[in-house]
Amino acid sequence: MPIGDEKIGDFLDRLAARVPAPGGGAAAALHAAQGAALLGMVARYTTGEKYAQHQLMINRIIDEADELRAIALRLAEADADAFTAVAGAYSLPKSTDAEQAARSAAIAEALINAAWPPARVIGVAGMVVDLAEALALIGNHNVIADVAAAAEAGRASAATARVNVEINLAGITDEQASLEMIAETGKADDIIARAEKVTAAVREQIRA
Repeated sequence: MPIGDEKIGDFLDRLAARVPAPGGGAAAALHAAQGAALLGMVARYTTGEKYAQHQLMINRIIDEADELRAIALRLAEADADAFTAVAGAYSLPKSTDAEQAARSAAIAEALINAAWPPARVIGVAGMVVDLAEALALIGNHNVIADVAAAAEAGRASAATARVNVEINLAGITDEQASLEMIAETGKADDIIARAEKVTAAVREQIRA
């Protein structure tokens, strides 16, 4: 059953089990999905005459937040599938030189495939924070705390996904793939810093 169709309790049971996947990469994607969902909720509360001047922006945020939520769920599923493939590659026989060579090639390919979903999650997390920055300025004050919650979910997503890319990078020998993934992980610090600024700005609004 796809992760997006599971009950939350069932997914958490699988996450807690002694199985290769789902793991941290899927959790990172779900952080991003929750952040996007929260932004969709805040935007849907930011409607009516009071917010008429921002309606075009709000509509865009709703569309983008919904799309990001769907993308993040697909990446959670892709991460779980890819990490299961890594475990399968490591379990291949290695009794002969030919088997060892085939196993090494399978592991190398599986690690690259496993690193890409969390690498892409970092980009999704960045877009979640982008939308949070916009909503922090124009969102309905009654639900503004949820903008901070979304930003923090984006921050957690980026930080978690970065670690999951980095651990796979240690075993990747393809230089081009490594450079591309390193470039993605390099985006995380900025995303985390911007998310923290959104939360700080929301807290200032709450205290005002």
